[in-house]
Amino acid sequence: MKQFCAFLVFLLVLPSIAFGSPVRLKDLVEFDGVRGNDLVGYGLVVGLNGTGDGIRNAPFTEEMMALILERLGINVSGEQFRPKNVAAVLVTGVLPSFARAGGRIDVTVSTIGDAKSLLGGTLVMTPLSGADGEVYAVAQGTVIAGGVSSDGDAARVIHGVPTSGTLISGGRVEKEIDFDFGALTTMRLALRYPDFSTAESIERVINRAFGRGVAVMLDAGTVQLDMEATQLRSPAHVLSRIENLTVEPEMRARVVVDQRSGTIVMGDDVRISKVAVAQGNLTLSVTETPVLVQPSPFTEGETIILPRTSVDIEEAAGTGLAEVDGGASLSEVIAGLNALGVSPLDMIDILKSIKAAGAMHADFVVQ
Repeated sequence: MKQFCAFLVFLLVLPSIAFGSPVRLKDLVEFDGVRGNDLVGYGLVVGLNGTGDGIRNAPFTEEMMALILERLGINVSGEQFRPKNVAAVLVTGVLPSFARAGGRIDVTVSTIGDAKSLLGGTLVMTPLSGADGEVYAVAQGTVIAGGVSSDGDAARVIHGVPTSGTLISGGRVEKEIDFDFGALTTMRLALRYPDFSTAESIERVINRAFGRGVAVMLDAGTVQLDMEATQLRSPAHVLSRIENLTVEPEMRARVVVDQRSGTIVMGDDVRISKVAVAQGNLTLSVTETPVLVQPSPFTEGETIILPRTSVDIEEAAGTGLAEVDGGASLSEVIAGLNALGVSPLDMIDILKSIKAAGAMHADFVVQ
């Protein structure tokens, strides 16, 4: 028997997020020039317990091994070797802002062949390059894999992701980013969530801290600072002065629905116009009971199967029709849905329908 439910959705209703509490400026904006840079490299992980790449399926692993051995003075040209303890990996990391030569960074390694696990492996010295092709760091060390796997003759069990891992402080910075931060005469503050009201609040708070007009709002996502007007010694002193200033951010009303996990998050500014809501369930049951028909004894014929299908539609008792007053807040909407006896399984469909009817005054984001 097959069951089809018209409103079968999984969800979890989380408490509302209240915006408007003071937030530090460093948590609201990105400072121009203060950013990380992505690094990537190609290397080998050795010392695996028979869980490495199959050379025939990953010939680039054999080529990389030959290059490394030749650099170490071992000529393997024309030799046939089939190790199972080596895996080709991509190594990624982020060079932090103001990183200096000799500093340490974390890196992540991920297999690109058919290796089964990186447990117990060691990454051989791998150069990490930036988008400009220059080498900025070198990674080497023991891989900490994020899972475990075990297999037998007829079964295999995998927990986590053993084909990727990390090297904590496994990368060493070899080259610094050529950027003269102290020479900046102006700096832009980029809001992570652009909003005109928030940008104006940031401008007002900064100018109040310096007692003069050093900040100006350019648009909803940018506030520009005049470094010379601050009369401080360097841009670093300016940022240390303003980064802990607090601002009350303004956010757009938004409802976020994650259909995969069934999660709904609604801000406290969500408003609902006057609307009526009715909710009920419809269940369709399909039952298959095939009948076997055989020919009579001592007669010519063949056995056939006759289909027999029973279809039934059942509508559960609805929760009735309820009315939500115009301008209702989030708490009032939730109370109204609870008064209808709506289960969390149906709330996501009701919110979609309210938005489609034009009664929800908020951005409705479905992930």
